[in-house]
Amino acid sequence: MTFLPDIPLPASIRSRYVENINGLRMHVLEAGFETKGRPCLLLLHGFPELAFSWRKVMPALAEAGYHVIAPDQRGYGRTTGWDARYDGDLNSFRFPNLVRDALGLVSAFGYTHVDAVIGHDFGSPVAAWCALMRPDVFRAVAMMSAPFGGPPSLPFNTADAPAEPPAEDPAHRELAALPRPRKHYQWYYSTREADRDMHHAPQGLHDFLRAYYHHKSADWKDNKPTPLKAWSAEELAKLPTYYVMDLDMTMPETVAEVMPSPSEIAANKWLPDSELAYYAGEYQRTGFQGALQWYRCGTMGAFTAELQTWSGRTIDVPSCFISGKQDWGTYQRAGAYEMMQNRGCTNMIGCDLVDGAGHWVQQEQPAEVARLLLQFLRNAAKAAAR
Repeated sequence: MTFLPDIPLPASIRSRYVENINGLRMHVLEAGFETKGRPCLLLLHGFPELAFSWRKVMPALAEAGYHVIAPDQRGYGRTTGWDARYDGDLNSFRFPNLVRDALGLVSAFGYTHVDAVIGHDFGSPVAAWCALMRPDVFRAVAMMSAPFGGPPSLPFNTADAPAEPPAEDPAHRELAALPRPRKHYQWYYSTREADRDMHHAPQGLHDFLRAYYHHKSADWKDNKPTPLKAWSAEELAKLPTYYVMDLDMTMPETVAEVMPSPSEIAANKWLPDSELAYYAGEYQRTGFQGALQWYRCGTMGAFTAELQTWSGRTIDVPSCFISGKQDWGTYQRAGAYEMMQNRGCTNMIGCDLVDGAGHWVQQEQPAEVARLLLQFLRNAAKAAAR
């Protein structure tokens, strides 16, 4: 492997590699490794992040007695063995295979189960699927910034009245036809051009990421989320442009309009330039396509039938949800936040929106996130003991 720069980590976190994890050489950050026999926590990052996004909460979890493991997931960072081509193996990025990655990593460290799997952003549905598919291994789940509404439903009672084939989703056509034409970011991320647009952003990748992180954080004062009423063009158009973009703009062009000032950047304590430089260096080296394959798996619908295998199943292990109070991600899909609490999870023992945090909640407010996670773990242990 070519030389890679050191990661700017707290002294209590180490970087290492684990071989042969479902075809991957997995890069992992680890805390609480000094003594054996600790209970284990698995932390799964989202987009466009890395295991590095957990650096601020890992020490507190380790100090509480846990062995904390945070991988660069398939398609990201220093983990290798995945196909980086747009026309490559999309099949390997399916949710069941991402769960298999998590399961293999837990097993490689010698655990038959973890006390909790904790996922943020796109790591949140992976964590949810872990808990739903293998509750014997993933004995509690914390979902962050992306609510999980449950598996897709199977067609029901169609023997005598066959179901109509799925209709084209009109929302995208209607978004494009608005007086201010728009498009949904997940479908933009699914295009062949998205990786090139971001990897070769006109402002440079570092400044692109600076603006992107700023736009979705509590630092951008127009992040004042409210629930949407429906999956419709009229409602979706209420989302900020990092979710529902102007039709003719790329993501780098979109976030460039809200680039923070030099004084705002200098005042940023949760993501100083020295730490942002690590993200920028990693994405400059790998590009974004591996991460974008996850979006394509969802938008193309090719793997929905497989996920219907778990239709009607719920997450029955202790669960919680944590998000930033200034995070639109909680509400970006109408009804998912409520469905998670009312139907998707049967044993939800915490649902917290953290003030002073946008989408990057564990980076913007790490002390409060660590407190909430440890509170959840204590409550989950009490529930399991009853």
